[in-house]
Amino acid sequence: MRVLLFIYSSDMDQERRVVCNTLPVQTESGRESRGRWFAMRLRRHWEWGRRHGFRRLIEEDQLNPLERIPLAVRKRRWRAAHSVAPDAVPVYLVGVQRSGTNMLVRGLERSPEFEVRNENDGAAFERFQLRPDPVIRELVMHSGHRYVLLKPLCDSHRVGEILDTLGTPSHGRAIWAYRNVDGRVRSALAKFGTNNLDVLGEIAAGRGRDRWQARGISAENLSLIEGFDYASMTPESAAALFWYVRNSLYFDQRLDARDDVALASYDRFLADPDASMRALCAFLDFPFDPSLSAHIERRDAPERRPLDIDPAIRQRCDELTARLDAALDRQLAAAPLRDGGEPSVG
Repeated sequence: MRVLLFIYSSDMDQERRVVCNTLPVQTESGRESRGRWFAMRLRRHWEWGRRHGFRRLIEEDQLNPLERIPLAVRKRRWRAAHSVAPDAVPVYLVGVQRSGTNMLVRGLERSPEFEVRNENDGAAFERFQLRPDPVIRELVMHSGHRYVLLKPLCDSHRVGEILDTLGTPSHGRAIWAYRNVDGRVRSALAKFGTNNLDVLGEIAAGRGRDRWQARGISAENLSLIEGFDYASMTPESAAALFWYVRNSLYFDQRLDARDDVALASYDRFLADPDASMRALCAFLDFPFDPSLSAHIERRDAPERRPLDIDPAIRQRCDELTARLDAALDRQLAAAPLRDGGEPSVG
């Protein structure tokens, strides 16, 4: 069986003028060579494609040339008709992996005003982590688009710092995406296997404190991680614990008190795509268009049996979910009125 993947970046034809010496970044375990790291990625994608279908893999990674090429043409025409640089607005899409961020990227990317720098963009990322701030600043300031959407999930622990210190002419904004813990755990296990279990075990043993997964974690959550037995913990419980400690960063960084950071719930997007996208557009000060959410199939949350997750971890996840939902409700209630006086949340 042979599978051909044609990859076309929507900004492939845009001039790249940023050259610098990059700082070291963290690999998946902190020890892989570049060749081994690439081989691991390739194997993971191949195995995921075999289990879930290569058509879904192409959709997941947005590799369909029938969609990519027309979109690239539209973006090139938009750049030719508008003069934006150096005033593009950087938008950081952060949160925990497998929380619906690809869905949000796919929607916003449909607008020619958005330039997308996904995790696999070599100009902005090295092994899924942001390149040094001066590189990102130059990329944003040289962009010919109104917005530059970056997805630095591995840098979620410092998004507040990035917003405050990047120094672009237009102040950035951040979107923290989250998803119900059971849905995220199922998706993470399908994509990453036991990775969360392995990583948390290393952190608990004191061998992985410099990994991106451990950065920004509060002393309380670090103590929580150290208190479990990873030899007996299930992959489901580990993935849920990882969901908890990474989503806790939203409150640990006091992002809930900032007006330049918005929450986005994957589950609410599925329940009402247009209303959720309209609220997100209002936050970005960008006009809503139904095409931005047309790819999202509206559906109720499926009634599935809850996963068997350690009770102590389950309780913490439930409490954090309630906090995130309440913060989102406050955010939507405080949103400005748009569209003739109707609330932007629909």
